[in-house]
Amino acid sequence: MTPPARVQAAIELLDGIILAARDNGPAADTLIAAYFKARRYAGSKDRRAVRDLVYAAIRRSGELPESGRAAMLGLASENAELAALFDGSPHGPLPWDGREPVASAAAVPSWLTPLIAAPLDKDEQAALLARAPLDLRVNRLKTGREEVLAQLPEGVPASLSPDGVRLPEGSPIEQSPLWREGLVEVQDEGSQLIARLCEAQPGQTVIDLCAGAGGKTLALAADMQASGRLIASDTIRSRLARLEPRAERAGASFIETLLLDQGHEAERLEPLAGMADCVLVDAPCSGTGTWRRNPEARWRLNPVRLERLVAEQARIMDSGAGLVKQGGTMVYAVCSLLDREGRDQVDAFFRRNPGWAADLPRDMPGRRWGAGILLSPAHDRTDGFFFARMKKSC
Repeated sequence: MTPPARVQAAIELLDGIILAARDNGPAADTLIAAYFKARRYAGSKDRRAVRDLVYAAIRRSGELPESGRAAMLGLASENAELAALFDGSPHGPLPWDGREPVASAAAVPSWLTPLIAAPLDKDEQAALLARAPLDLRVNRLKTGREEVLAQLPEGVPASLSPDGVRLPEGSPIEQSPLWREGLVEVQDEGSQLIARLCEAQPGQTVIDLCAGAGGKTLALAADMQASGRLIASDTIRSRLARLEPRAERAGASFIETLLLDQGHEAERLEPLAGMADCVLVDAPCSGTGTWRRNPEARWRLNPVRLERLVAEQARIMDSGAGLVKQGGTMVYAVCSLLDREGRDQVDAFFRRNPGWAADLPRDMPGRRWGAGILLSPAHDRTDGFFFARMKKSC
């Protein structure tokens, strides 16, 4: 592919990604993979160059662009070499006359700006779009961090998590025996801290209420030394199905899975009422804290969806609270930097549930924010998270 043809390919892909964002369609990665599957003539360098252009345009455009061309022109308006490729050559984009709509540059969509947690100034908001490193969690059921670091020359110890190892972005860890043999799992350092906040112990009953594919469940299994009762529940069967092979690889086959019926979870959870030493509620959320990994998520979020998420979070928290025994804890976490989903959500929980109190350890990394902790890429070099631990006193 010629350089102009790569730009045109990026524009076509962006058109599809913008349409999918409007209609809640496939993710950008899925669309990119399908695009190149139908275009076998594109070599690896072409695919990489086009992908880089697509994601550069997505990262630059806070608001949903009018079109893929507008998004790419926005990028070209800041790059003379890229602008020169709008030359009308065969398979390339039509020339740019300077009068067409150009996507505006912003880190945060304008409607979301007032909702971002106050400690995040403009510089911190911009860091939400930087490329993320690759973090690993060492599986203590099988090995230790020093043994893993000895096999990863480019790896460095994570600064906040005692089980964390950081690698350069794009490292092919899934081709490594370390991953295939279950010695490490890919997990952001902030996510590792959330699992550690549960302080799960051998012999306890621990419930991961929104387990997904089980990343935090596996971390809890290591803390429990594969002893006790660890239950991973979710409402999406395909997510839970991915946990079983991961657990087997990690040496954590003691994990139980529980498929829930969304909106009717109480029926399946009733036998567990008042039994858990700890319940982890890693709630569905806007994902604003993961924009550096998934920048197109900014285009998919809207006020109506946010309202639904906030209501769902509150409902799940109240459901999880009923599973905790007296003296037990519940950890609430969202990969979000919006106060509606974080600080305000926990404050509202305390108002609805007077028998609970904040229970954060004093030495927890991150910034105290309300009754919880705020992590951000600029301040903590992790994905963005809000999390809190609450103790049931009666």
